[in-house]
Amino acid sequence: MSPHVESYEDALKRLQIALVKSQVHAIDKGWKFVVVLEGRDAAGKDGVIGRITEHLGPRYTRTVSLPKPSDRQRSEWWFQRYVRHLPAAGEFVIFNRSWYNRASVEPVMGFCTPQEHEDFLRDAPGFETMLVESGVKLVKFWLDISRKEQAERLDDRRRDPLKALKTSPMDALAQTKWKDYSLARNTMLARTHTAVAPWVCIHTDDKKAARLNLIRHLLHVIAPPDVARDIEAPDPAIAFPFEAEAVSDGRLEP
Repeated sequence: MSPHVESYEDALKRLQIALVKSQVHAIDKGWKFVVVLEGRDAAGKDGVIGRITEHLGPRYTRTVSLPKPSDRQRSEWWFQRYVRHLPAAGEFVIFNRSWYNRASVEPVMGFCTPQEHEDFLRDAPGFETMLVESGVKLVKFWLDISRKEQAERLDDRRRDPLKALKTSPMDALAQTKWKDYSLARNTMLARTHTAVAPWVCIHTDDKKAARLNLIRHLLHVIAPPDVARDIEAPDPAIAFPFEAEAVSDGRLEP
């Protein structure tokens, strides 16, 4: 008889129970969590956020997805509008796109100047060091997707009326500016991957495997030891810490 293979639903439920236990512990201890989710369009950010937050307490859990900045906000210090959304004790905040807009979408689309882009790349590691030193547990994920899979998902969005709110005029440029986004990603990861705030890359062509492995990594960072010890390590073929070689050895999409 073959050994039991855990289904996706069973694996996800087990991980979600561990997330709930971790939040109960965080509330008790006053821990503060920030998760940054970055990635190309259609890489699966919304889906994994839904699985992470599904059973967490709404009073202590927030997802932040900021709209286009106003003229006033554009005149502010870049990080200012994000600081307003940082967690207090016991809170869990997920940024669905974050301050890293200035390292990805903005330079590719010409929404910031080259100097503003460079200033961000210089300042982001210091900003994140301050967050961590203040007691924030910061986890940063880059969700990587192949060009072919992205094209299929964007086409599915356009055809499915239930996904109408996910579509935007920017979708059409995701493929035509693919190489520009790759170059911006490579620069962003290389310049802002630090020991204090490292990037973890997730292959997302297989949505279910991506979700499970991302949550496994997250739990190994945020869960108390008695919870984390029962969570298997993520599959290194799907979730891996960024290193410079990943740009050229095929681990990140070209």
